[in-house]
Amino acid sequence: MRIGLITDSVGHLSFDDALDVACRFGLSSVEIATGNWSESPHANLAELVASEDARKTFREAVESHGLTISALNANGNQLHPVSGAQHDRVVRDTITVAGALGIPTVVLMSGLPGGPGDSSANWITTSWPPENLAVLDYQWNEVAIPYWRDLAAHAKANNVRLAVELCGSQLVHNVSTLQRLADATDPTVVGANLDPSHLMWMGADIPSAINGLGDRIFHVHAKDVRINSRVAQTDGLVDTVPITQPHERAWNYVTLGLGHPGGTNFWADFVYTLRAVGYDGTLNIEHEDALVNSVEGVGRAARLLEQVALVEPADWNPANI
Repeated sequence: MRIGLITDSVGHLSFDDALDVACRFGLSSVEIATGNWSESPHANLAELVASEDARKTFREAVESHGLTISALNANGNQLHPVSGAQHDRVVRDTITVAGALGIPTVVLMSGLPGGPGDSSANWITTSWPPENLAVLDYQWNEVAIPYWRDLAAHAKANNVRLAVELCGSQLVHNVSTLQRLADATDPTVVGANLDPSHLMWMGADIPSAINGLGDRIFHVHAKDVRINSRVAQTDGLVDTVPITQPHERAWNYVTLGLGHPGGTNFWADFVYTLRAVGYDGTLNIEHEDALVNSVEGVGRAARLLEQVALVEPADWNPANI
């Protein structure tokens, strides 16, 4: 396993300074956002699409710091009934650039449609009232699956895998919905970006989720959640309070080790379970903690992961007796 950095975690820094942060903390690689829900502070997607020289300069900037690029990130909602086409353009261009640069993975969301005739996305979370199931059927069978079959073909043509982040307010938000999307498209191309923080606040057991995904895990984000019991015990975990008001929320994204019970022990079990299902890829630090300085948070996360990450391949075998 390698430890990397999502450079948007320090998006206020220049590209060179963000790469310096990764080097300072002994990280091996970076994941760089190209647009949609990111302001894309470290990549100009239009230039990367249009110019081989721009792609060369981009890659050399990373490599000059002794780093590699584990993934590009195009998180957005390409299935949105109004803005989806714009987000789709970013997704497809990102895949094209990744293919041209030999970057193996593009991280993205599944997207979330509306219902028939809607102008807003609609996340269906219960089977009642009955019209919810009709909307869900439309979202999957009329919108998402046809779109994703075409997108998977585009990715395959560019020799890129699509790591879909399991996330609330997305059609793919848990293990079973990821399995459904992959099986309906191309499971050799469509797999999971496992960010455990999203599953934490939805109540999933993370080792069980890892085992459920198995070899469908293409990429991993390292991010934690802290439950604010004062609020959660009163109102539950469904929360619409802005993330800029962490003291009033039922849960918050926090720096690694400051959230999920168990601290370092939890993350040790996390990486060991990943190894057990065959994942030996990158663990990318993502800082979204409203109460901790971003560079400090990245450093704390790096030190924790250095304690638990399994870097070298397994080589022990029992004696032949």
